[in-house]
Amino acid sequence: MKLAGLSRQIALTMMAMAFGITFLVVLTSYVVFYIAVSLWPEIVEETSWMPNAPDWAWIGVSTLAGLALATVVGLHLARRILVPLNSVTESMRRVAQGDLSARAVAGDRSLGEAAHLADDFNALATQLQRATQEMTFWNAAIAHELRTPVTILRGRLQGLAEGVFAPDDTQFRSLLNQVDGLARLIEDLRAVSLAESGHLHLKIEDTDLAAEVESVAQVCRDALQSAGKSLVLDLDRAPMRCDAMRMRQALLALLDNVRRYAVPGGVRIRTRQDNGWCVLQVEDDGPGIAPGAAAQVFTAFRRMRDDGERGADAGSGLGLAVVAAIARAHQGQATCQASVQGGTCFTLRWPVNVAHGAR
Repeated sequence: MKLAGLSRQIALTMMAMAFGITFLVVLTSYVVFYIAVSLWPEIVEETSWMPNAPDWAWIGVSTLAGLALATVVGLHLARRILVPLNSVTESMRRVAQGDLSARAVAGDRSLGEAAHLADDFNALATQLQRATQEMTFWNAAIAHELRTPVTILRGRLQGLAEGVFAPDDTQFRSLLNQVDGLARLIEDLRAVSLAESGHLHLKIEDTDLAAEVESVAQVCRDALQSAGKSLVLDLDRAPMRCDAMRMRQALLALLDNVRRYAVPGGVRIRTRQDNGWCVLQVEDDGPGIAPGAAAQVFTAFRRMRDDGERGADAGSGLGLAVVAAIARAHQGQATCQASVQGGTCFTLRWPVNVAHGAR
């Protein structure tokens, strides 16, 4: 039997308890008899301190019966305790060998501590398995996202080195665009990773968010107009407490998402303060997001549209995850819902009095 030492210790302890109880009963019997003889000698005609044969037989049989009962009870109790402990031990060994699907059996749940130990181990194993699966997914997704720009860069550089491409401004701008894309991907990965680990520190200060939005809109206006989208700004000029750089990053991600996936039409950007909350909204004219998918759009590497193939302008799948990470770092949240025009409305909401250094 596994953990036989513990089982033997429990059985021996129960036997020692039974023997000790028997000895205590005999000893206290002598004490009571002595007191009775001392106080009331007339009730005993002939006193004999030594047990006779029937007394010895009774003591022996009682002692043996107590020891046997203690042994049976001890072994039964040991088995009930050892079932979850053995299961946890075996499951830990399997997890250490790489089998993260191993789970312990709680056994008799009337033994609360042992059952809780098995439950806690199962919760730990489940969390470890989930974290490992997420890490595997992230590694594959990151490798997939890096492969395309790196392949393009290698091909262009090799073409320039071999004289296939002329070293003109067009080629150099194309290379710079790929490098910029890599830089954005790296920064997005950094922001999401820091937010997940609780280390995305912010520089919170009173910010002219309307001016920041106008600056980002000016940068993105040409790209949006090329895609058939026109910007409409509805901005609250009151100062708002936030990290200006991170808010610009979130707004850039939202506008890039609109440029890639929304139909031609208006893109409305709003800022306001509402019942103790600062609000930043980006709304488009469609095609909208299915209600079942709205809760998943802020998950990293989940794309709003999956046509089975990735085009050159398909995006990394990290933009909206960055938006959600920045909202959480501001002690707020990012939401996605259908707009009254049939499009999609993304909303960032964070407290007006967000603490300095929030993350």
